[in-house]
Amino acid sequence: MTPETSPLIEIEIGPVAHGGHCVARHDGRVVFVRHTLPGERVRARLTDAGESAKFWRADAVEILEASPDRVTPAWPEAGPGGVGGGELSHVSLPGQRRWKAAVLREQLSRLATIDRDVDVEEMPGDEARGGLGYRTRIDLVADAEGRAGMVRHRSHDVVPLDSMPLASEEVAALAVAEGVFTRTWGPGARLELVAPATGGAPVLLVDGKPAHGGKPDRRPNARRSVHEVVDHDGRQYRYRLPADGFWQVHREAPRALVGAVLRAAGDVRGLRVLDLYSGAGLFTAPLADAVGPDGSVVAVEGDADAVRAARRNAHGLDRVDLRHGAVERVLAGLDEGARADVVVLDPPRVGAGRRVVDQVAALSPSRVVYVACDPAALARDVGYLTARGYELGDLRAFDLFPHTHHLEAVAVMER
Repeated sequence: MTPETSPLIEIEIGPVAHGGHCVARHDGRVVFVRHTLPGERVRARLTDAGESAKFWRADAVEILEASPDRVTPAWPEAGPGGVGGGELSHVSLPGQRRWKAAVLREQLSRLATIDRDVDVEEMPGDEARGGLGYRTRIDLVADAEGRAGMVRHRSHDVVPLDSMPLASEEVAALAVAEGVFTRTWGPGARLELVAPATGGAPVLLVDGKPAHGGKPDRRPNARRSVHEVVDHDGRQYRYRLPADGFWQVHREAPRALVGAVLRAAGDVRGLRVLDLYSGAGLFTAPLADAVGPDGSVVAVEGDADAVRAARRNAHGLDRVDLRHGAVERVLAGLDEGARADVVVLDPPRVGAGRRVVDQVAALSPSRVVYVACDPAALARDVGYLTARGYELGDLRAFDLFPHTHHLEAVAVMER
């Protein structure tokens, strides 16, 4: 069954669900439908169906009754049958934030048995840009003919592109200067475009190596790292990290998250703070300033390149103890009876998981600040912490990924 020949069904759309789709029912069967909105009536093309399947998947291809939140798609190439990464571009920006708030609320209720409403906060400048032009990093791949593009949703097929509307102006300018969408690349080549929001020199990596003019950049001074700057509380924090290292993609995200995490941590002067999954040290240096000369920060990260970057970024801060290793292994190796006053953790999308949560709770921190990019993982781990005697306090959510279903949340768990 090809996308062109798969059946069409007429269906009424129900509530949003985690993952960028809505839930509907057809002849008693659950159907997850993308490119639609609650309350709409649509014709949808089945993309994954079978009599033995527990549920079906479909793309809305014709709108019979539209939601008030529907707008002209900001990125048509991410529509039905298109690339992943822009599945909500048919939804107004306020509608996207309500969508994400509903998903976060539902996940907390279902996985942590906590009923909590939260507003998803928009980032400065997004409304004026229509939610476009915010990504300081984009990843592309070349198709069989060497054209740069992105992978089709739930497929290995590459859809060639001639632009990427979510890319920042600096990334878009780099793409033009390097002929990213006009050159022919090696089939399957991976292209990473990085342009710091604060004006640092941009970098193009091809298959993980610096490139210039469509060719490998073999100059001794070829850039392999980028510089980022974050302002917080009247101070300026400077970071250097590998161009392909992890960094928040939204131009406003680092500043917003540093502010949210430091506020959530509270007054930590003189305290011992654990910074878990610390990466290149986004939170480490601001936390070190916050604890003051009588406090300490133990930062734990499993990626060796990120730890090397963190050592540079925390240079001169003798109250920072950087440890390289898997978080659960490092925590298991702490001295018996070790304690922490506050724990900050920013795990990958899969979340921290039960073992790490149990290890954190065993340290008896008065407060846990959990930064999450996946509402399901957050809700699951909040549930684990609740079972260990913690309660959900403040909860903030940020729209750091407009036109996608992703969001970022900062939750405070208090003992």
